[in-house]
Amino acid sequence: MSPRRLDTPSEGRRSFGSGIDADIVGVYAERVARFLGTGTYLALQTVIVVVWILLNIGVFTWGWDPYPFILLNLAFSTQAAYAAPLILLAQNRQENRDKVALDEDRIRAAQTKTDTEFLARELAAVRLAVGETVTRDYLRRELDDLLDDLVERLAARADAPSDGSSNEPRKR
Repeated sequence: MSPRRLDTPSEGRRSFGSGIDADIVGVYAERVARFLGTGTYLALQTVIVVVWILLNIGVFTWGWDPYPFILLNLAFSTQAAYAAPLILLAQNRQENRDKVALDEDRIRAAQTKTDTEFLARELAAVRLAVGETVTRDYLRRELDDLLDDLVERLAARADAPSDGSSNEPRKR
């Protein structure tokens, strides 16, 4: 069975036993895992432990869990037994999202590389085309050269004898 992509809808959702949706469990697992990593949780847990110990040391006559606080240890063990799998479930869901994001990044990088190579080829073609076009300065220089050549020829004709006995053949 191929891994399910998180960016596409699934055909059917898995469920735990009697209609509990796995995705909903995963969402709540992520919320619990996020809460367990906060300062609020640590402060709340510290307050509960201090109150528990004070109530059971003998400040009050309730003393349902005398020292060494076996019931408190059982409560922490139960909490840890549920917290660890919930944290692992949240990490697995995050890993799946990271894989999807990585796949999308690879596709985007490949497309960007293809686009960059295409633009580089287009830019090279434009440079070649521009290199073969006549620029204004080049055209002006050529016209100036032609004009200078024409002026020299006209000046040479004006200086030549007008009797037609020139040794040079006529140019047309």
